[in-house]
Amino acid sequence: MKGDWRSKLLSLLQFFGILFFISFILTASFILFFNGMDIDERTIRKSAVITFGNAIFIAFLVWLAGRLRKKFTVDRPVKRISDGLNKITSGDFSERIKPFTDPLGSNQYNLIIERINKMADELSGVETLRTDFVSNVSHEMKTPLAVIQNYATLLRSPKISEADRIEYAEAISESTKRLSSLITNILRLNKLENQQIYPDSKPFNLSEQICECMLAFENEWERKNIMIETDIQDDIVINADSELLSLVWSNLFSNAVKFTDEGGTVSISVKNISGKISVSVSDTGCGIDSKTGQHIFDKFYQGDTSHAGKGNGLSLALVKRIITVTGGEITVDSTLGKGSTFTVILNSSENGVIS
Repeated sequence: MKGDWRSKLLSLLQFFGILFFISFILTASFILFFNGMDIDERTIRKSAVITFGNAIFIAFLVWLAGRLRKKFTVDRPVKRISDGLNKITSGDFSERIKPFTDPLGSNQYNLIIERINKMADELSGVETLRTDFVSNVSHEMKTPLAVIQNYATLLRSPKISEADRIEYAEAISESTKRLSSLITNILRLNKLENQQIYPDSKPFNLSEQICECMLAFENEWERKNIMIETDIQDDIVINADSELLSLVWSNLFSNAVKFTDEGGTVSISVKNISGKISVSVSDTGCGIDSKTGQHIFDKFYQGDTSHAGKGNGLSLALVKRIITVTGGEITVDSTLGKGSTFTVILNSSENGVIS
């Protein structure tokens, strides 16, 4: 508040200083001009005083007009923008600054207001994502922790049978794996989103990598009697980050096996098409509807609630981010009740297809 008063006082002193200087110059010029004429000195002196007063009065009117103009064209917009920014910076991302009506359409403050409102929209979206993220992480962690706590309590009983003890221990082990997977994926996704992980491109055999990732789920597909169909072109060697892409195939295969019912089919296709590598993973599972398809790569989004307990909604978000970082593309084609096909395209210009 003191700063505002000092600024206004300084502005006023500067105004009067300039005002008196200009009035003095005008009056002196008046005296010099009429001094050589046949006019008595008394009349000149009297007219000089009137001229000086008129100069001050006119200067005051100009100053007042300038102040009013500044108030409406500068002070009001700045205050409205400042008040809006204060609310936004205090956490109210729903605040939007109302633009000024300008008949001439030349109010440059509206450009600033437009950008601030756009920033508020972005911050609002980020805040919503952050809130949802924290809520979902808390929920996803709470579930396995509750399972671990319950079965750990049951294991304390001295009367449980050996079969029950093994069952409880396996339940605890599965919950710890799920919790570990959740934390690992969160850390990976966070690093990728904050660009703390950069692709380390090296030549490797993509065909062999996909076969190895697929075989890692052999026990699961045999347990569910799932038929595996493959169409993998041999010896496709690319220059890319093998570790990051390995996470992509593992997550896609895991989801395909997870959401395919017993006796279903999972198909894997790997082809080199005109210098671009196409990797498709198809299943005959539950499929997804169009609404779910729009959010399938969002963090913690689980369209199929009947399988929600089997995942944490991070795998596809992680896949999407990795593919984006490596310069590729991923699409999904799905029919509800019939299955889904995820297709990854690795661009040769980014990943360097060798053969």
